[in-house]
Amino acid sequence: MSAELVSILVLAVVFVIATTRSINMGALAFAAAFGVGTLAADMDADAIFAGFPGDLFVVLVGVTYLFAIARANGTTDWLVHAAIRLVGGRLALIPWVMFAVTGVLTSIGAVSPAAVAIVAPIALNFARQYGISPLLMGAMVVHGGQAGGFSPISIYGTIVNGIVAREGLPGNELVLFLASVVVNLVVAAIVFVVCGGLKLSRTADRVLAMAGTGSSAGTDSVNSTASTDSTDSTDAAATDSTASTNAAALRLTPARITTLVGLVALVVGALVLELDVGLSAITLAVVLSVVWPDTSKKAIEHITWPTVLLICGMLTYVGVLEEMGTIAYAGNAVSSVGVPLLAALLICYIGAIVSAFASSVGIMGALIPLAVPFLAEGTIGPIGMIAALAVASTVVDVSPFSTNGALVLANAEGADRDRFFRQLMIYGGIVVAVAPLACWLILVVPGFG
Repeated sequence: MSAELVSILVLAVVFVIATTRSINMGALAFAAAFGVGTLAADMDADAIFAGFPGDLFVVLVGVTYLFAIARANGTTDWLVHAAIRLVGGRLALIPWVMFAVTGVLTSIGAVSPAAVAIVAPIALNFARQYGISPLLMGAMVVHGGQAGGFSPISIYGTIVNGIVAREGLPGNELVLFLASVVVNLVVAAIVFVVCGGLKLSRTADRVLAMAGTGSSAGTDSVNSTASTDSTDSTDAAATDSTASTNAAALRLTPARITTLVGLVALVVGALVLELDVGLSAITLAVVLSVVWPDTSKKAIEHITWPTVLLICGMLTYVGVLEEMGTIAYAGNAVSSVGVPLLAALLICYIGAIVSAFASSVGIMGALIPLAVPFLAEGTIGPIGMIAALAVASTVVDVSPFSTNGALVLANAEGADRDRFFRQLMIYGGIVVAVAPLACWLILVVPGFG
């Protein structure tokens, strides 16, 4: 058995053990990376550690640290209430607001993980407070980021268009962008319906009243309930307590103002100055901790270390797979298939599967050149094929093993993380199974021949 096949078999074993024995998959992956790298690929420790995602480690730690401080000083509560007021208490619109904000950030140049790192903590804190499915909110954030990810001025868009130009293939920037927008919008709409988004509109009046917007609709709802209840005085006291709580949540204190300024600085640094999100977040968290140590001293405990271990371990093993040629081995095997349409479908699936565990940009950079030989034959339309591969390789980033999915999982404060991890893994598996086929049918098959 070849070393490449051994590495794939070991990966399957890691999944089986982690799901049946409740062992952190990242710890298993580190052990697998050591065993496979040393015994099957003759790699030393330095070569194995070369696959450790140091930048992602810093992003996960820095972002969760910063937003733990923001939760401690009430900044996230203020942002949640502000979001409710912005949409007039229409709770069902909030997931779409998060989708749109993340999409705008990526479409104007933010790296997708950077945009998700900025929006996900706020979105998931909102989900926790108002009983919205974390899977719904997390998926809306990730798919929003991927929807805008292939605009002509975005990071993904410029990279893919640059690869296409370098390989001498015909391309269409608008088709690539619209394909990403439409596919992610459709997927987000399906998730919204399946995860109970339509039911959120039924609680709009209650949330509006809780948010203290002063709207007549919210006031009438509260007053109507109070007037028909036999315990008027109790209701009045509860209403006064709620109003007092909301007034405190809406108050801008010096710590909250400074934190908001820091969050704006994080956005500007990522989008304009191209600063590293993780290092920037840790720096801001340290500044806030120095000035307000009392509200920040426990924030370090809320860094999601099990998630950090999980993601870093898995990506280290993927790095071993890349170093020993397993991914190239699979790609070359597919490119040698004699049926162009089947080869196109298999390449889309490889892009989706690998991207669910590794860099989306990296896999596109590897697979687009692999597709050149049969694209040059003219039987497969290159514009549709490239769009299908790009979308299939990024729509799966909701997987908990990808950077975006890891950020969503890491920021699901208050949720049952094991349950949420399983939900993300199942949902990611469904997307991996369905999205490449759908992209192939819509974008590749019509251009065949």
